[in-house]
Amino acid sequence: MTEIPMRPLRLILLFVPTLLGLAVVHGASAQTLMPHRAVYDLALLETSDDSDIDGLTGRWVFEFSGSACEGYTLKSRIVMRFETADGPNLVDQQVTSFESSDSKTLRFTTKSFVEEQLESEVEGTAKLEDGNTVVGYEQPEKVEKTFAATLFPTAQLRELLEKANAGQRFYETAIFDGTEFTDKAIQVSVVVGDPKPVENDDPEKKALGALAKDTFRPVTAAYFNGREDEKEQGEETSDYNVSFKLHEGGLQRDMVIRYADYSMTAKLVDLSVFEPESCEPEKKN
Repeated sequence: MTEIPMRPLRLILLFVPTLLGLAVVHGASAQTLMPHRAVYDLALLETSDDSDIDGLTGRWVFEFSGSACEGYTLKSRIVMRFETADGPNLVDQQVTSFESSDSKTLRFTTKSFVEEQLESEVEGTAKLEDGNTVVGYEQPEKVEKTFAATLFPTAQLRELLEKANAGQRFYETAIFDGTEFTDKAIQVSVVVGDPKPVENDDPEKKALGALAKDTFRPVTAAYFNGREDEKEQGEETSDYNVSFKLHEGGLQRDMVIRYADYSMTAKLVDLSVFEPESCEPEKKN
């Protein structure tokens, strides 16, 4: 029987994700990220012979805001309706996080509902300390976990954009985004393609608005949960992978999310771009 996924979908962002025109300083370089709200329609693409999923529809609303001086807030809500052999299932996944401007602290809350009943909740604060990631969970239990250093969502998106602009076509990284109760990082393998223009017949062109004049890069990211038994046998396979089109400011669109027994699409249908928050203090009259 197909397991209805409770893991929140990740944008590489920051992001996934994560998606964004503020200046974020990283060493001697600066990367511009675009504060925005993106809405995606979700649909079933295909299923395996063993899948019990007959249909899938849904909507994903993703919002990114903040500034290089105050930090960054990410809000994501995904509502999906699965049609299965056992009947329909309504899944509602809600994620809120705040990442400090130096990407060393992440506060997070993730709630997953099935048929409007709370199925799981993850809440806590993660910090980068002495070369490690230290996570203090409040939910589902009060406990502290320590593992190798990782990137938080905004830092992950910043890394992707910087490597793409530097011409690096493949790299691996480790992330933590607060969407799961875990004691280890998620490993990600990323493949980045060459810039391409938005075609006139692109179905997402209207939603892009002024961004339709920009180029994008095709990206594929494979996520691994780090199962030790597979590593020992030399046959580790990705938990799932996501292909998407990445715009310079961090916007991700035209996504295909592939799980073991089914895949789904996320198409951009609405985009609101916000003015960057100023780091300059307001002048008093």
